[in-house]
Amino acid sequence: MRVIDRDEVREKLTYEVCIPLVRQAMIAFSKGETRQHLRSILPLSEGRVFGIMPGALGTHEYFGAKLISVFHGNFAKGIQSHQGVVVLFDGETGAPVCIAHAGEITAIRTAAASAVATDALARPESARMAILGYGEQAGTHARAISRVRKLEAITVWGRDEARAKAFAKSVEAELGIPTFAAPTVRQAVTGVDIVTAVSGAREPILEGAWLAPGTHVNLVGSSGPGPREADNDLVVRSRFIADSREGVLAQGAEFLYAKAAGLIDDSHVVGEIGQVLAGDLEGRQSPDQITVYKSLGHVVQDLAAAKALYEAG
Repeated sequence: MRVIDRDEVREKLTYEVCIPLVRQAMIAFSKGETRQHLRSILPLSEGRVFGIMPGALGTHEYFGAKLISVFHGNFAKGIQSHQGVVVLFDGETGAPVCIAHAGEITAIRTAAASAVATDALARPESARMAILGYGEQAGTHARAISRVRKLEAITVWGRDEARAKAFAKSVEAELGIPTFAAPTVRQAVTGVDIVTAVSGAREPILEGAWLAPGTHVNLVGSSGPGPREADNDLVVRSRFIADSREGVLAQGAEFLYAKAAGLIDDSHVVGEIGQVLAGDLEGRQSPDQITVYKSLGHVVQDLAAAKALYEAG
């Protein structure tokens, strides 16, 4: 059985590799060609959970699971918040063939999925992005989304202004895109075309009233039914598209709060990004429409990444 460590994942799972494979995986998912269960999440203590995500890429394709812990306190220690493994099994023999570093796969494929959604839903001329958060996912999202839009400026917001400024400086040095730290979320998102929320917020930090018409929003930081990054107004005002409709109906915090308030029903989740990519669902309907991509993360993305790494040898 091959073991693919963090360094090998980082070296071989480039965005040029990951963006198209995630795109195809989500099309296959929405067409019903893959198999999977909803994630099972076991709370351990405040800010610490363990998740199990099983799935299969097809009837006779690779299958497996991601076993992942999420410890939000790790970032302050310089350790990845997501720790675990993706276990890949051969679809013909049923034998386990590969164990891959789940933390690094998660960091890259999550950003790649947001890039795919941004490419499908953001206006073609979008050139300014705000990133809410300065952790690992903030960096990967800056890298990935800069592959699908010609970004002219990035604004960053984080609770610790010094860390936000340091992050902005590192992004500008790496990507060559002018990047600035904003003192408030409202200032960060004012006048931008794309908002990518990758924070650890427990309560809404992003208000729909602050967004200009035509903004595209990636809601990524909350991956369960509790914490949420955006208020009800943003959810209600937007064309709301999920990575997995079933997943968001059960575990998408921003959607669930707006539904509980009686402001929307299940039909507000108009569909999945895989349907948009396949041409089966209209994405953005007008230049002034606010679009939301709600990302919970999906095991078919992890398995597709592990398959590509394994077959690359």
